[in-house]
Amino acid sequence: MNYEGVLTKMKTENGSPIQYYLVFENDFLNVNQLLDKKVSINFLKFQCLNCGLEKKIYRQGFCYDCFYEIPQAADWIMKPELSTAHLDKEDRDLEYEKSVQLKPHIVYLANSSNVKVGVTRKTQVPTRWIDQGAHEAIEIVEVPNRYLAGITEVALKDHVADKTNWRNMLKNDIKDENLVEWRNNLKQYIPEEAQEYYIANNAETNLEFPVLQYPTKLKSLNLLKTPFYEGVLKGIKAQYLIFEDNTVFNVRGNEGYVVSIKVH
Repeated sequence: MNYEGVLTKMKTENGSPIQYYLVFENDFLNVNQLLDKKVSINFLKFQCLNCGLEKKIYRQGFCYDCFYEIPQAADWIMKPELSTAHLDKEDRDLEYEKSVQLKPHIVYLANSSNVKVGVTRKTQVPTRWIDQGAHEAIEIVEVPNRYLAGITEVALKDHVADKTNWRNMLKNDIKDENLVEWRNNLKQYIPEEAQEYYIANNAETNLEFPVLQYPTKLKSLNLLKTPFYEGVLKGIKAQYLIFEDNTVFNVRGNEGYVVSIKVH
């Protein structure tokens, strides 16, 4: 079987285990069905996810020009506290910014390698947790806009990590934490404007990833240095494919790369 197309973040469906899909323009692939099979990945060219041109990918699947122009790549995406749509202030495109920023947002705790705080739109739960490789997560506040979520995250960062150690996450070098306890302890640090949105009585969510064998050492596949790779797929976690020889491939980190994928 041969599949070809531009890589985008894998679509997921929560279940036991989580189901992963690679979606191409004219085809899609349930990646779980490739476990224990030999798979080859062949890099063909670039294709910017915005303009569609064959230009080198700069960040987040976009070419340099698009990255610095389009609202989907603005600073407030990575730093929600910079959101200004609630003030009717435009950054790059007010209509787009309102459509994203003025929606309910969740501030959460997720445990993928350690407990970390994060922000996501309510509609992205539990997708966001899956994409981070969290085996457990819990919501702390649900606020009406992205700005409030951002300032809450910034306040909590002083008391809990905001980064995942992706190496530990992929090796499954993790420990279970009592996230209800963590949430209760952090409540006092939530900014005054967001205190009324605190979620007091929810339980943590547990997630199960389709992994047959975790890597012991990690070799990250870089398609620019190694345009052709072949290996036996042993697992999928976060947005990574994990192969038998300890090679890991970050699908999300290679958005905008056109590849041919062959299942042997």
